[in-house]
Amino acid sequence: MNKVAGYRKMLGKTQSEMAKIFNISTQSYWQKENGKIQFSDEEKLLFKGLVKTIFPDITIDTIFFS
Repeated sequence: MNKVAGYRKMLGKTQSEMAKIFNISTQSYWQKENGKIQFSDEEKLLFKGLVKTIFPDITIDTIFFS
């Protein structure tokens, strides 16, 4: 499992629920989560904002790059 999927699961969200939050299709979200296409900078900030509810000091680098 990749880190983005792990954080999504910690949030208790399905890919479909995340797609609605991102205002994209479930298939597009799946492609982003699985590295087929990249998250935009705006989407990275949105994702970080969601994860900050669990890990207040989390960084974009931690979620997407390390």
